[in-house]
Amino acid sequence: MRHLAVHRCIAVVLLAAGALPAVQAQEAAQDGSWRFQATPYVWMSGLEGRVRPFRNAPAADVDKSFAELFESLDAAAFVTATARRDRFVLQADLTHASTSDSAALPMGLSARAKVRQTSATLTAGYAFAPTDAAGVDLMAGLRHWEVSTAVDVTGIGSARSKFSFVDPVIAARWRQAVAPRWSTLVYADTGGFGVGSDATWQVLALANYQARDNLFLSMGYRHLSVDYREHGRRLDVDLSGPMLGLTFLFGKGHGAAALP
Repeated sequence: MRHLAVHRCIAVVLLAAGALPAVQAQEAAQDGSWRFQATPYVWMSGLEGRVRPFRNAPAADVDKSFAELFESLDAAAFVTATARRDRFVLQADLTHASTSDSAALPMGLSARAKVRQTSATLTAGYAFAPTDAAGVDLMAGLRHWEVSTAVDVTGIGSARSKFSFVDPVIAARWRQAVAPRWSTLVYADTGGFGVGSDATWQVLALANYQARDNLFLSMGYRHLSVDYREHGRRLDVDLSGPMLGLTFLFGKGHGAAALP
């Protein structure tokens, strides 16, 4: 039963792991108009680390591929939205996932585990352009995580666990045009600082293709690390894997020369 609960917690970590930095446009509207974008995305990550989803339970070492984690997924939704006005940038990210699985136990028993998670991130900051082909965003904000776990053993009983924490985060993002319809993006953030988790950080690199004036396709690779230990629970994991995103742009400043 302990291993079943651990596997469900792993899936939660995969799906609640923060936001894909959305594709951005280079040209800043100087007339005070707002510009918006929405980015649904996926992250095909594996996971390594050590977890303890229940208080006073033994910690377990984990090493799972994306395919193994995906098998227990019931439903998931990931979306990032960004608003810009002149040099001001505001970004929000919301993720929600639900996983469940059943397993046979000794003595003819069976267990079912279910995990639900929601994470919400809000950052704000300043955007500037060091060159005509580059853009830089400097941001800070908060990321709220909420995770609930339930394990039911037929004829024996059940166990429930629910916890949440808020991490302050700071972030930097570099966007560079490399061809008329191609650009790159490098993003890094760090946070926690013992306020929510002990520490968290991530880095990612993306290549972006402008399919239309208001549509970008992105592909790349992302690594995320988080170390949370509180009230007998532990979440000390590293997640890495390829990612894909699709961004829709709205408002002014999005033309053929736009920089993601």
